[in-house]
Amino acid sequence: MRVFVTGGTGFIGHYVVKALLDRGHEVVVATRHPNKVPTLRANPNVSFVEAALTDFEKMGEGLVGCDACIHVALGWGDTPSAMLMNDTRATIALLEMAARAGCDKFIYTSSTSAMGRVRSEMHEMTSNLPIDLYGATKAAGEAFVLGFSHGYGSQFPEVKMKRNIIRPGYTFGNPAFPDGCSQPDRRFFEMAYAVKEDRDINIIKNDGTQFIHASQQAQIYMKLLESDLNEEIFLGLGSEWISWKEIAEKMIALKPGCKSKIVETDMGWGDEPMLYSVQKIKDSFDLAFDAHEFLDEHIRWTFENA
Repeated sequence: MRVFVTGGTGFIGHYVVKALLDRGHEVVVATRHPNKVPTLRANPNVSFVEAALTDFEKMGEGLVGCDACIHVALGWGDTPSAMLMNDTRATIALLEMAARAGCDKFIYTSSTSAMGRVRSEMHEMTSNLPIDLYGATKAAGEAFVLGFSHGYGSQFPEVKMKRNIIRPGYTFGNPAFPDGCSQPDRRFFEMAYAVKEDRDINIIKNDGTQFIHASQQAQIYMKLLESDLNEEIFLGLGSEWISWKEIAEKMIALKPGCKSKIVETDMGWGDEPMLYSVQKIKDSFDLAFDAHEFLDEHIRWTFENA
């Protein structure tokens, strides 16, 4: 299969590309930085489209001949209109271009942020109530991906392309390749710096999440890509809730005699975490992820590289 991947040199993106290559697929990577991961640049089964998400002509040309499109990249903006123009509009354009190019499948990377406010039951059918621009943008993208469902005039007399959505949660990991990248969130590194300098680590009491390693996240993409599912949403999260306090304790343990202390700010968050259901990826793909082993490795890697 020839697969078009936006953001294929970014963190989650380069793990998705690695998984595709491991399965023998040919990959077209759309990125502003084609030389960011030299290992990919040198791979004969990878070609590049050097373009921003809003370079619609280049993106359209790159999609020609592709069987599927996996949209990972994010177009950022600091205002509602900027997010609309840089991300939502780009997603809609990519969706249309993929359909015109004859892609059989389209996978949209959303986020648990699209769901917004955490409630007692959080699963794929929970309504989206975003609480920030990022979540609103992802929720809007989801709506267009699902809504592009049947014939529209002369340009799209019918829509055959299967369209599905993955909502990743907090995804972490070492680089997929020696010259790859880690997650953009800096909290692991900030903890490592504090430990090395014997400074206190400041966290919110009872803060944590269902961490998932990027290689585990990529498994969901592969299962969905190789399925015949259509108009489905999947949460990309681990099955185990892990606190930032546990991570801080593991980081401190790496330095004998460390004088750092964990300082918790009480925001009134309850002792029992609010969990997202991961039953659907279990039922659909027989996938269930415990990130602890990967997390231990990542904490050590972060400490060594801080």
